[in-house]
Amino acid sequence: MALDPVIAFTEVTKSFGSIDALDPIGLTIRKGEFVSLVGPSGCGKSTVLRLGSGLIEPTEGTVSRTSDNVGYIFQEPTLMPWRTVEQNVTFLGELDGLGRQEARRRADEVLSLVGLEEFRDHYPLALSGGMKMRTSIARSLLLDPDLFLFDEPFGALDQISRARLNAELCALFSERRFAALFVTHSVDEAVFLASRLLVMSKRPGRLVAEFEIPYEFPRQPEIRYEPEFAVLAGQVAAALAEAS
Repeated sequence: MALDPVIAFTEVTKSFGSIDALDPIGLTIRKGEFVSLVGPSGCGKSTVLRLGSGLIEPTEGTVSRTSDNVGYIFQEPTLMPWRTVEQNVTFLGELDGLGRQEARRRADEVLSLVGLEEFRDHYPLALSGGMKMRTSIARSLLLDPDLFLFDEPFGALDQISRARLNAELCALFSERRFAALFVTHSVDEAVFLASRLLVMSKRPGRLVAEFEIPYEFPRQPEIRYEPEFAVLAGQVAAALAEAS
């Protein structure tokens, strides 16, 4: 039996003044689904995320969520430089009213998940780009979100760090099985991470293609070298080129 949707877009449009950003979009994401979203620059991918988080409202249509427990990972880690890794991670828990002992217990758990136990007392200035992004992910994981929204979180990283974080995110998803919507410009990354992949058209953005990704979780980096992966990535790239 299919699980209930965690988030659903129903005939959603969005305009900013005289600019139509999104044509009607219908999209449902269920618990345990990792959906990647690709499209040309300016097509409205980040707008979809902001609508999904409730940061902005649709012009027409509805966005419904079964939970307000949403983790949002931005393009930049947005860490507070005066707080240690652990203090950055516990920040959302403090805002949510978690007691200090419970916040510390959860921080221990999520720092272990992202491999930063030994860096808990370090400040962001001492961290690499990849470690800063791990800290940002751990901060959202602290509240065990039902829905994760990712806005090109690895786009600024070098290829080796990006591939490593892709594998780590797959492992996290395998363990937590939240619902996820992941925006990226990288076809390879989109295919590697997703259970389902969507392609958007140029502005005003609309969904023009959908691909089911057949690989089980967790995934090993080596699948990128398999012929079937290359064929699927080529099909997505062709759909993206046609939509641009």
